[in-house]
Amino acid sequence: MRRLWMAIASVWTWLILALSAVIGLPLMALVWLVTRPFDRGRYAVGRIFRWMVGILPARLNPLWHFTWSGTPPADPRRPYVVVSNHESFADILLISHLPWEMKWLSKAELFRVPVIGWMMQLAGDVPVKRGFGPSAIEAMRICRQRLEDRVSVMVFPEGTRSPRGDLLPFKDGAFRLAVEAGVPILPLAVAGTRTALPKTGFIMRPARAEVRILPPVDTTGLTVDDVPRLRDRVRSLIDEARRELSAPRSDPQPAALP
Repeated sequence: MRRLWMAIASVWTWLILALSAVIGLPLMALVWLVTRPFDRGRYAVGRIFRWMVGILPARLNPLWHFTWSGTPPADPRRPYVVVSNHESFADILLISHLPWEMKWLSKAELFRVPVIGWMMQLAGDVPVKRGFGPSAIEAMRICRQRLEDRVSVMVFPEGTRSPRGDLLPFKDGAFRLAVEAGVPILPLAVAGTRTALPKTGFIMRPARAEVRILPPVDTTGLTVDDVPRLRDRVRSLIDEARRELSAPRSDPQPAALP
C-alpha cells in the first residue's frame, strides 16, 4: 500500500507540473512582452516561472514537507552569486520557494526539453554544456550580464548530484564569477531532498527537507588568486550547515514554506 500511495502521489505531482508548464508558458510570454522595456533582468517573468514549476507542485505534493530558514536579502535586487549543495532534482523546487528571483546555471540539455526548456529561456536562465570550454565561457558572460541587470545567479558548484550523500568538491567557476563581478557569495545549505526524488526513477518518496540561507560572504578586494581559498571557505560553511540540518533535533521546526 505504501508503494502504491507513493506512485499515486508521484503521478499527481508530475501531472500538476505538466499542467503548470502548459498554463505558465503563455502567461510568461505575455508578462515578458509587457515588462521587456523596463525589466532587462526578466525578474517578473522569472518569479512566475519559479511559482509555476517550483512552488505549486511542491506545495500540492502530499509526500513532501519543505521548509526554509535564515535571513533572505533585504533588497531582492541586490545581486549575489548564490551557491548550494546538490542532493536531488527536488532541490530546484525547494530553492525556488526563496523570496527573491535568481537565474539558474543549468545543463544545456534541459533547455531542449519542450515547454520546460522554453520557459527556462523566457525566464533568463543560463545554459552550459558540460565539458565544453567555449560553452562555459559564454555561460559566465551571460551570468555577468544577469548580475549587471541586478538579478542574482544560482549555481550548484558541485556540478552534479552526489551519488552517496557526501559533499563533492566545489568547482571554481561560481567563485571566480563573484570575484570578477565584485558581488558577494550567498551560500545555501540543503538537506532532506535526497529521499524526495532519487537520482534514477520518477517515483517520489516522503521527505522533510529544508534550505537554510547562510550569511553572505564578501568578495571585496579579492582577486582570482583568492578563488581557491574562497571556494574552500564557502564549501566548509555549507558542509557544516547541512550536517547540522541533517542531525536529529528537538527544537521547533522552521515554518513551512508559504
